[in-house]
Formats: sequence, C-alpha cells, structure tokens
Amino acid sequence: MQNGRVVKGVHFVNIRDAGDPVECAKAYCEAGADELAMLDITATIENRSTMLDVVRRVAGVVTIPFTVGGGISDVQSAESVLRAGADKISTSSAVFRKPELIPEMVRAFGAEKVTVAIDVDRNPAMPSGYEVYINGGRTATGMDAVEWARRVDGYGVPVILPTSKAGDGAQTGYDLPVIRAIKKEVKAEVVASGGAGKLEHFPEAVEAGATLLLAASVFHFGTITIQDLKNYLRKQGVKVKD
Repeated sequence: MQNGRVVKGVHFVNIRDAGDPVECAKAYCEAGADELAMLDITATIENRSTMLDVVRRVAGVVTIPFTVGGGISDVQSAESVLRAGADKISTSSAVFRKPELIPEMVRAFGAEKVTVAIDVDRNPAMPSGYEVYINGGRTATGMDAVEWARRVDGYGVPVILPTSKAGDGAQTGYDLPVIRAIKKEVKAEVVASGGAGKLEHFPEAVEAGATLLLAASVFHFGTITIQDLKNYLRKQGVKVKD
C-alpha cells in the first residue's frame, strides 16, 4: 500500500497502482484467500505511522485473518494497528534497529500476533549470500539475512517473512535458496514472498520449506486466481485450506 492505494512494484521500485484497498480486500475474501497482508511500504521511509483509517476500513470488510505492516515502530504503534482492526502486525526496520522490541511486542500481544519481516538481497560477501535491507528495501545493513532470522527466531516469533528484493515483482519464481537457508535454521514458519509468476512456483516454495505462500502481482493483475492455485496445489499433493 502507498498513499492509501494498493500498489505493486518490481524489485521494490517501478510502483503500479492496483486499486482501492477496501475493494481489493473484499475481492480477495470472496475469491477464497486464507489470509490478507497489507504493508504500508513508505511509512518507515517517510517516518510516519501506518494509515489507521485505511486499516479500519479494510478491517470492516475482511472475513479472514488480516496482517498489517509498515510504520510499526514500537509497542504503542503496534497496539494502535491492532485496535484499528488488524489481527496481526508485521514489523521489519524498527525491530532490526531495536531487537528488544520483538520480545516487548510478544509479551504485550502474544507471539501469535507478531510477524517479523526481513527484506533481503543477494550479496556474495555475506556468509549465507544474502544481506538484510531496511527502510523498504532501500538501505543495506551489513547483516547476514540467515543470522538475523536465527536471532529473530530466538525470541519465539512464530512466523518469519523474508522477501527477496531480487525476486520482488519479477514473477520469475521465489528466491528458493534464501527460503531453504532460513528454514534450515529456524523453528518458525517461513513465508515465501517475492517472485511468484506462475503456478509451478508455489509448490517449489513449499518444497524449499515455506509453509505460507504470499503473492501479490499474480493476484492483483489477474494472472492467477486463488481457486485455480488451490486446485493446482491439491493436485501436487500440497495441503491447502478449502
């Protein structure tokens, strides 16, 4: 989300409008999505909070679990988002800068309410080959992505959401090596995010260790329907919700 609209970019840039968030939320619920994630992609870089009015309007129509991220910088801002109607919060840059915020949020809301997102890009100088980025994927940190995921996992967070900058919006497939590398080191569920472009990409991510599959472009722009994807995954032996 950017400026109150649903948007999607490629490699975190070249942003395209994808519609009104309330109408999109309704459509995804009706289409059979299991969960909805809304990330305010410029909140952190603009040094502002999440747009709570948008959260409230979307929360008023969704019938599935609803995660909100972007601009969640402390326990208070997380609480505001949850009070506005989100079921869960996702946080990235703020907790990288202040890792002690993770256990604070877990204590305040329960671990099931907290997801830690990690934007990553390829860097052969890192031990895992991947580096953590913050500020909406704009700023390199010098931290190895797998090492940071291991630290996050140590706080008891149940879900870690790595998004590959190289894969984001490219529709060439999820960045499978980073999914494998992180899943090998953590107990948390790992979300596949960034790069889905065709049906075959989804079971590949499951095989790599992802238990949650996140996609945007293929759904926003009608390349794949949620029901077609679920039917395909069932045929591949992947267990999905009805």
